[in-house]
Amino acid sequence: MQIEKAKQDLTYLEWSKIRNSSGTAGSFLKSTMLEGEKKLYCKLSDYDGVKGIIGHECINEIIVDRLLDIFGVEHLHYRLIHADVSISGKVIETYLCASEDFKNRGEEKMALDIYYDQEKEDMETPLEFCIRQGWEKYIYEMLAIDFIILNRDRHGANIEVLRNSKKKTIRLAPLFDHGISLLCRCHSLKDIEKYDVLDEKKVQCFVGGNSAKDNLALIPKDKLPVFNTLRLSDKEILISDFDGIVSFELLEKIWDMIWKRWCVYEDLCNKK
Repeated sequence: MQIEKAKQDLTYLEWSKIRNSSGTAGSFLKSTMLEGEKKLYCKLSDYDGVKGIIGHECINEIIVDRLLDIFGVEHLHYRLIHADVSISGKVIETYLCASEDFKNRGEEKMALDIYYDQEKEDMETPLEFCIRQGWEKYIYEMLAIDFIILNRDRHGANIEVLRNSKKKTIRLAPLFDHGISLLCRCHSLKDIEKYDVLDEKKVQCFVGGNSAKDNLALIPKDKLPVFNTLRLSDKEILISDFDGIVSFELLEKIWDMIWKRWCVYEDLCNKK
């Protein structure tokens, strides 16, 4: 079940603060829990020490998870869990995201920016480095997807290298961490109404620059990723089952954003 609406008591979880790396106010809190023999990694939406949980990044993760299923792109899967959590002694009712470990047995993970610093050749850019490693398809798919969802936080630790020294294998982890995307900074109806879904907000991209649109130009025209086609009928798949969790207006605007940005990308592909 992707969305678990029956409320759980997770007040026993301990949350560590991770500063919001996109440079705006707020923090993201992370924790782990066991489910049988499985270790789950949990995170909350944007948290403010005074106002509480103010964001909806966990909902974004579920929507992008569904979108990447449609596109046919390998990615980390998330669950949305309704729960009571305890932060600084205060019980808060919320929805959190949970995911399983994407490492295989024997693999160790390392942030791409650290691996790049250790292994790069002289004057080699992160993009050139990834292409030399054989990760060209992965990176181009990531850049295209990050344009469609306007992912603002693809820093070097949001791309992970998985190594198995015994088997001498190395790969990039499935795409993960898409919370700071879509309408991630819209906290009110007014914010939603005035938001321009095609506006180019500043983004972080370790292998590119600060514009998601400009980052598309890094992909050679003959290598633009071809995803499974997004259709108007997919709207129901992407934004269903969120009743009582986030507003109808937010969901409608998120769909509008995905659809219009997909159309821009599709037009670009058709001009190849």
